[in-house]
Amino acid sequence: MAVAPLSRDNRTLMPSVVAMSGGVDSSVAAALTAQRCGPAATIGISLRLYSTDEHAARSGRSCCAPDDLYDARRAAAALGIRFYVYDAQERFRAEVIDDFVRSYARGETPNPCVRCNDQVKFAWLLDRARRLGAGELITGHYARIERGPDGRWQLFRARDAAKDQSYFLHGLTQVELSLVRFPLGDLTKAQVRQLARAHGLPNADKRESMEVCFVAGRPVAKFLEAHGVRRARGEIVDTDGRVLGEHDGVHYFTPGQRHGLGVSHRLPLYVASLDAERQRVVVGSREEVARRAFRALRASWVADPPNEEALCEVQIRHRGRPLPAQVAPAPDGSVEVTLREAAVGVAPGQSAVFYRGDQVLGGARIA
Repeated sequence: MAVAPLSRDNRTLMPSVVAMSGGVDSSVAAALTAQRCGPAATIGISLRLYSTDEHAARSGRSCCAPDDLYDARRAAAALGIRFYVYDAQERFRAEVIDDFVRSYARGETPNPCVRCNDQVKFAWLLDRARRLGAGELITGHYARIERGPDGRWQLFRARDAAKDQSYFLHGLTQVELSLVRFPLGDLTKAQVRQLARAHGLPNADKRESMEVCFVAGRPVAKFLEAHGVRRARGEIVDTDGRVLGEHDGVHYFTPGQRHGLGVSHRLPLYVASLDAERQRVVVGSREEVARRAFRALRASWVADPPNEEALCEVQIRHRGRPLPAQVAPAPDGSVEVTLREAAVGVAPGQSAVFYRGDQVLGGARIA
């Protein structure tokens, strides 16, 4: 994410921009900013990313429904701050939805929230903040930013492990971290809702939105088929190539999946890999499927890449357990990852995010 730095001159006189999705988290971030800077110096911005269907709007499972923009506007009005909506649907479709569909068609399991932050939200919002003459961008993410002894910016997990979103933010650069604030990083969800009520926010008790906003409660496979991924009959085979059953398309599966495979076996079976070209799903026992090493591409680092063969922890999915690992960055931007213990569910297309304790080092896309 290449973002030109905002001016640091007279920072205290510059307004603050808050990204507002319509949820309680971003609304409380706006309330805390208005309290700190004053309502006149606080500007709320919402991005129209995706126009959901009527079912999604009724279900409340999307953060992109028209009602969400209405809730963001109501929260801004309650706080007495200026509010703007920008249409980013074309960019969101090109950078996030189309990539999501293409990746699944290739047998990968992409993480659209990571890509949305990298390619859409922060780049777009920081650009708009600069145009509005703002000195900082505030969001409702649960993560923490600190400045290290060397003056470099550092990204950390949130205090509330159950709400931590640092996994999705590993692509933030030093320039971006110098301009972004996460005021909820030290709070729990219960504290956030309490603050929302104290500030009289109309969405204080609003339900959580789902992660993949544009899928909006539908089965992922059905969404993909509605966007051009065709059902294709194929085989389910074991690791020795023996045919165990059939399926309707590799986009119904993901590496590490255990349930819903459609085959019976004396041992629990997991998806080992997907071959989209031959429409083949390979399954095996936990021992057969577990991996100790993998390669990840297009690495981004919060500061400098770690030294060759550095020790850290790697998280291969948002809610996954951090796994002790050795990482070896390569000059071409890839990373060779060796796990200290074998793991199930190393899925191509997912993000591998590298940590040292609570500190985010960076991340890359699993090959």
